[in-house]
Formats: sequence, C-alpha cells, structure tokens
Amino acid sequence: MPEPQVTGVLLYDGDCPFCSAASTAMRRLEDVVAVPWDDPAAQAFLEAQFGEAPFALFYVDIAAETVWAGRAAASELCDRAGMPVLVRDIVDENYERFADAVRSVSGVDRDIDPYHDAYPLVDDAAALFDELAANGERTHVPST
Repeated sequence: MPEPQVTGVLLYDGDCPFCSAASTAMRRLEDVVAVPWDDPAAQAFLEAQFGEAPFALFYVDIAAETVWAGRAAASELCDRAGMPVLVRDIVDENYERFADAVRSVSGVDRDIDPYHDAYPLVDDAAALFDELAANGERTHVPST
C-alpha cells in the first residue's frame, strides 16, 4: 500500500523533549512528516518564508497554504491530533513557560524567537515544500 501524500510538515528542535513530544502527538496523522529545525531543507524553507531561520516550533500545511509558528503551531498540532480542547488551551496559554522550562532542563542555550501566529505560505517557501517533505520522517504509527 503506497504512503499517503505529505500535506503537512512539522519543524521542531530535535534536541528539545517538548518539541519531540509534539512530533509524537502527530502520529495520528498519516500525511504529516517531521523535520528537525537544523536540517538544511528546514533552514532553506524558513529563510524563504521569513527572510531568516527563526528558532521555534513550526507546522506547515501546503493545502491550507499556512505556516503556524510557536504557540499557534502547538495549538494547531493539539487540535489536529485530536487532543481535548482543555489540553490545547493549556498548551496555548503556557507555551512560553513550557519552552523555558524545557530549555532550562535540557540545557539548550538558545532563546525561542517570538513567532506565534499563523502566516500565509509565501510562494518561495511553497516551492521548497516537496524538498522539505522529502527530508521528513513519517510520524504516523498505523493501528495494529
């Protein structure tokens, strides 16, 4: 059976336990892959989208032509993964607190950049989506 076409990409800090947990939440979605933030394709995509490569959690949906960042990405991920509204609201309201705590515990010395909205996908970044998706790992775990 062929793999479903990728329509979503999660860009996350592969060294961050909170971000890795976010990628785990996406296991319910067959058409999503995860790419570490420091992957060259991720860096090129972010540069094309924002004019720089901000350090944050990102979720890209090619069909919706939208890039969610930071708090908005975490909330969108919770929603798409079918998490209860209460969980989504807690993550949304406490995103910076979670991120700061995880950075402190994991020893990450880089501050998260203040990108926390949904952004229209720009043409230059959209042109890089297939390459970005090709560098991703499937998050979906089929039911047994």
